[in-house]
Amino acid sequence: MRLFWALLAALALCLPGSGTGQVGARPAGAPADEVPRPPLLAYYYQWFSSGSWQRAKTDLPLAGAYSSDDARVIDRQIAEAKAAGIDGFIVGWKHGTVNDRRLAKLVAAAEARDFKLAMIYQSLDFHRRPLPVAQVAADFVHFRDHFADSPAMLRVDGRPLTVWSGTWSYSHDDVARVTSPVRGELRVLASEKNVAGYRRISDVTDGNAYYWSSADPETTPGYADKLMDMARAVHADHKIWLAPCAPGFDARLVGGTRPVPRRNGATLAAEYSAALRSSPDAIGLISWNEFSENTHVEPSRDHGDHYLQVLRDLRGVPATVPAENSTAPSRSAHRRSVPESGTLPGLWAFVGLVAPMLLITPLAVRRLRAGRPGPAPAGRTRAGTGPERAVSRSPGPSSRRCSRPDREP
Repeated sequence: MRLFWALLAALALCLPGSGTGQVGARPAGAPADEVPRPPLLAYYYQWFSSGSWQRAKTDLPLAGAYSSDDARVIDRQIAEAKAAGIDGFIVGWKHGTVNDRRLAKLVAAAEARDFKLAMIYQSLDFHRRPLPVAQVAADFVHFRDHFADSPAMLRVDGRPLTVWSGTWSYSHDDVARVTSPVRGELRVLASEKNVAGYRRISDVTDGNAYYWSSADPETTPGYADKLMDMARAVHADHKIWLAPCAPGFDARLVGGTRPVPRRNGATLAAEYSAALRSSPDAIGLISWNEFSENTHVEPSRDHGDHYLQVLRDLRGVPATVPAENSTAPSRSAHRRSVPESGTLPGLWAFVGLVAPMLLITPLAVRRLRAGRPGPAPAGRTRAGTGPERAVSRSPGPSSRRCSRPDREP
């Protein structure tokens, strides 16, 4: 749970008014319903060109056949995700000219919107064959040297969060060859599918992010119990546990055999609930835009923005962005209309400080004009504690920001 609070604090530092340190460790004995929700991170894919949408797709984005190079698309996606209670993207990546260019654009957009990013490394090729260990190791070093210092990167205890997809295809020694050079500067999570797999490489990784989208929570035996078992194993080592949830699944056009129905949002709600019960350090939403496996929550022709509305309900976030604007390029006025969790307490603190000043100031002015000293505000008798000091401490938009699976379409 310490890592849950570290992740939550890392996200909280990026919210307006966070400079006052409003989020901290849970007090001993605090009721369970007072525990803040875990961060929600959506798996995000940047493989798309205009031609990608003609292959293995039964649904298409409401915004049209976009390119992952389009900065306006990236900015809109971040705005929509934030408005639905998503705290960050886990972006699929491996080193290459196109991938690096697209990741740089995503990083720039995330920095501009105080949105968080983690990286999931795609170590299997299109045919699910593992890449050479030397290539994987070199790519992690490249990520560390070229992207990890961005303030958009979500950090845990000072280190950017990464996931290695496909660790099950590598030996313990091969995993160690990749992680040893970078674990001092990155958090590298495995992607194992069971407790035995995690324990096999637990000493050379920093936890586990389980990418499980093909299971039906209503019919898969022991679905919730498996998440609990994996959580206990990871937390026993005081490491990071990312629990999965998905809105549904249908990969029959790319070799899948058994779809998981969406049930109009009931599947997502059930999987989100099961993930929460495993006490995750963060929840990995599968996915923002995996259209080939039909796990997407991005607004689409078949579903509209329904699954963003489901997420808002699950996360307790009010819908303030009109549906008709949800797929339009974001505008400056649009940004401030998107609520961010944790801003309301700061707003009420500000009102509480300013309201007494508005009542006291006219009285003080009248007394000064009459040549008499004005009364001190109630409860403020020592020097340096008057309204002027209170105004200087009032929370406002903070400039502080955090320091900084394997299928192409």
